[in-house]
Amino acid sequence: MKQGLSLRVSQHLALTPQLQQSIRLLQLSTLELAQEVEQMLDENPFLERNVEEAPREEFGLETADAPVRDDDRLAESGDADFGAAPAASGSDATATESGGDSDVPAEGADGEPDWEGDGTVDLAPDDSEWGGDAPARANNLDDERADATELARSQESLQSYLHRQALALRLSETDRAALRFLIESLNDDGYLEDSLPALASGLAGDDNDQFDDLVHHFQVALGLLQSLEPVGVGARNLGECLTIQLRALAHEDETEQEEQVRKTALAVCKQPMELLAKRDFKRLATLTRSNEDEVRAALQLIARLEPKPGRRFVDVERNVVVPDVIVTRVGNGGGVKFRVMLNPEVMPRLRVHDIYAGALKQHKGEGSQALSQRLQEARWFIKNIQQRFDTILRVSNAIVERQKNFFVHGELAMRPLVLREIADELGLHESTISRVTTAKYMATPFGTVELKYFFGSALGTETGGNASSTAVRALIKQFVTAEDQKKPLSDSQISEMLKEQGIECARRTVAKYREALRIAPANLRKAL
Repeated sequence: MKQGLSLRVSQHLALTPQLQQSIRLLQLSTLELAQEVEQMLDENPFLERNVEEAPREEFGLETADAPVRDDDRLAESGDADFGAAPAASGSDATATESGGDSDVPAEGADGEPDWEGDGTVDLAPDDSEWGGDAPARANNLDDERADATELARSQESLQSYLHRQALALRLSETDRAALRFLIESLNDDGYLEDSLPALASGLAGDDNDQFDDLVHHFQVALGLLQSLEPVGVGARNLGECLTIQLRALAHEDETEQEEQVRKTALAVCKQPMELLAKRDFKRLATLTRSNEDEVRAALQLIARLEPKPGRRFVDVERNVVVPDVIVTRVGNGGGVKFRVMLNPEVMPRLRVHDIYAGALKQHKGEGSQALSQRLQEARWFIKNIQQRFDTILRVSNAIVERQKNFFVHGELAMRPLVLREIADELGLHESTISRVTTAKYMATPFGTVELKYFFGSALGTETGGNASSTAVRALIKQFVTAEDQKKPLSDSQISEMLKEQGIECARRTVAKYREALRIAPANLRKAL
């Protein structure tokens, strides 16, 4: 075979570390982004928080190591009303013209992204620069009222509450240690998931004498634990939890009928919980040697008990949802518009440390190359965060514009929407829209919802149009709320009611939507 040389021209996409960081930051949630920012602040000496109350400060990529100039300003991009297309930022315009995603900046001839305009910026501007007035913070309106996060942090945990009660008990050191160990072994619901022998074997190992001694002390400690508040804590299963609460209901003034109902309820709790969930009155009556009326009364009593004693002690801070985008209503009547703006509370205030950058510019000695790389990383990090919020804002504007009826009438007016529609409108890829709408939340007049909530498949109607699956689920929820609890609607009946509304929805589809809404079947919704 004869050897030769040939030239071939080809194109391929290379994901540089900077582009990979841009994509990764785009898909992070607000909490994950805050953790990423804290980590970068610890690792990169050229990055610092902008804690000044002065107007927005910025650096260009070429002037990032120069002092801040007061005459530099970033173009406003946060105010978007209906009837006007959202203005694209410099980074978005660059990506759109190059035919790529806006979350991946275009590269210049030198292999580095071709950014235009300014560099590092203060990413938490005042409200006026992002268009409109942002909702006032709670502590500004009322100093005595703390926000949800502060209340969550000040909440006492279940373990702390139980330890505080244990201090009032006169116990030996061994029993106190056993009680403390069981308290720390409880889960969030207040249940003791591991058996006493399992807990003892983990401490005693192969020592049988110590194992038997630990089991004895754990049994004593378990009785003490189950006598504490909240009633039912320390139970090993749901039946034991309900039994503890039923026994605590006994009192001297209890009537004969109340005592009989409570005894029947205790007998029911000893039976398999599946029978209780299915409300199989006949079989429960047979197993407990009672009649159906007594079983119904017992189930009514059980329904008033707390199946999760530790529910009110769960750390609610992790359930606090901070919106990334805020939508406010402007105007009334036919001229109603909606203003879309980024939440300044979730936008980190970052800038390049000008003193360190200036010192690096003047000193080009040993190690300057590594420091220059860290400086470039700081610039890239700030730019990628800015682009992340710009992309979220563009996608939010497009969603609000297409789902205007939802913001006026609620979820029943939701229209079908798929990721491709928004992607085609903004010139992005579907994967970019998916990253933007995952774990990002929008504060609307009807509550805070995830951006993915606005996307739903289409169901056919008698008129040839389409109905959103989100609107159909809302309609099913409305039907169930208004039903007669003594005669709950079956899935087939709900399907027929939807057909009367002109929506073609099969019974299996109704069942799928009902389960997604966490609505029980008709036989379990029937009132006692």
